[in-house]
Amino acid sequence: MTKKLIITALFLGLTQAFAGGAQAVDAEKVFKFYCAQCHGASGKGDGPNVTKDFPVSPRDFTNAKEMSKLSDADIKNVVLDGGPVVSKSPMMPPWGKTLKIEEVDAL
Repeated sequence: MTKKLIITALFLGLTQAFAGGAQAVDAEKVFKFYCAQCHGASGKGDGPNVTKDFPVSPRDFTNAKEMSKLSDADIKNVVLDGGPVVSKSPMMPPWGKTLKIEEVDAL
C-alpha cells in the first residue's frame, strides 16, 4: 500500500513539473516587448527607439539576403550575449540574463 502511494505521489509530482515547464512560448509577445522597440513591429529596423540621432541602424530582419548570411547559432549568440561579443554594435544589449533559453529559441 505504501509503495503504491509513493509511486502515485511521484507520478503526480513529475506530471505537474513537466506540465509547468511545457508551456508554449509566445514568440510574438517576446519580440514585441524586447525587440520591436529597435527592430520595429515587422522587423524592418524601424522601431520607435530609432530616431535620426540613433547611432546605428538596427538589423532589418526582412532583408533575406543579409539574414541568410547568419546561422541560427549566430542569431542566438547575438541575442544572448549582445552585439559587442560578436563584433557588432554595443547598442544591441545582451538578453541572456533576461530571457529564458526557450524564449530565445522561439525568436
